[in-house]
Amino acid sequence: MTDGKEAHSLAEPREQLWQALWEYDETRAVAIVRDALGTTGAAERTRAAGERVLLELIAPTQERVGVAWAANDITVAQEHAATAISERCIAAVADATAPALAHPRTGTFVGTEEGGGAGRVLVSCVDGEWHSLPARLVGEVLRLRGWRVDYLGAQVPTGHLVEHARRTRAQAVLLSSSIPTLLPGAHNAISSCQGAGIPVLAGGAAFGPQGRYARLMRAEWAKDACDAATLLDRHLAPPGAHAARLPDLDLPHLADQEYTMVRRTKPQLVKQTLADVEEGFPGTRHYSEYQRERTVEDIDFIVGYLATALYVDDPDLFTRFITWTADILAARDVPPRCLFPALDSLRKQLKDFPRAIGILTAAHDVLTPPLAPPLGPPPDPCD
Repeated sequence: MTDGKEAHSLAEPREQLWQALWEYDETRAVAIVRDALGTTGAAERTRAAGERVLLELIAPTQERVGVAWAANDITVAQEHAATAISERCIAAVADATAPALAHPRTGTFVGTEEGGGAGRVLVSCVDGEWHSLPARLVGEVLRLRGWRVDYLGAQVPTGHLVEHARRTRAQAVLLSSSIPTLLPGAHNAISSCQGAGIPVLAGGAAFGPQGRYARLMRAEWAKDACDAATLLDRHLAPPGAHAARLPDLDLPHLADQEYTMVRRTKPQLVKQTLADVEEGFPGTRHYSEYQRERTVEDIDFIVGYLATALYVDDPDLFTRFITWTADILAARDVPPRCLFPALDSLRKQLKDFPRAIGILTAAHDVLTPPLAPPLGPPPDPCD
């Protein structure tokens, strides 16, 4: 989208914006973004500048915020504060570029029926997803490219999503999610929209490398905002109105009921796993209430990701999570080996579930070998 000279010219503003986020200086952050946009000029040039600032200044700086949190360089509260400023910066781009979207003859805006724009789409996060900034970026890029965008934000219940798409006659729904454990709900949203005859584009880290889970759920995959715009320009054909598909039609492996049983027994699995972790690490019995709550939360995540890996039948989803968790723990001076009692406990509790045993064993194997105690054969289902 830009040549080498232009790309290099944003290096300094990126560092300046990072410093502003680091110091929670919203006024300075917005001023940096406005300066990067340059003076207003021809409409086409203004829209291009807006897109460039969104994707090459704000987006990579916000990604750096996420990396800093993972490395334990900033707290959750600091990450939230920085993200709120990034949201304000996106709004500043929208404000500055709005005049460039006006139709030259009628004065109405590109994206409205009167303005003769590209069409109307709905951009939303799946139910339960609170990371709304990626979806907001996509929506603003599409707006700059002439689409009328209904941006619904975070945590949108599927029923309300479908009803709004029907009422507004949206040409497509763009679903965003960063949290893999929300994939079952995302699948429901995809099939419900398609059942209403509305094409769906899915995007975000939750849908896996190269969008493997989006395709598994029969949605189009958009790797980024530009890719989403390209796919929409191809005029996606509606899937045809039919009843929303049952998950088993897309995912026949669900017939073995492993996912359903793990999901239903999650509270009991978490409780027993906590007890086994305390047995394996006696020091955890002396944790403060806060530390104990975080331990329960971590185990709950482990069981949730295991259930999701069973849902999509992909051990890699769980092993990626376990590797990420080990890195997060190490950055916080918590020994990653504390994960092994949890994995072993779940293997024992789920000994009659072959897919779950395979996933848990794969996760055990990917952790750093020197930290891993010897792993015996899977429990005998007949025991």
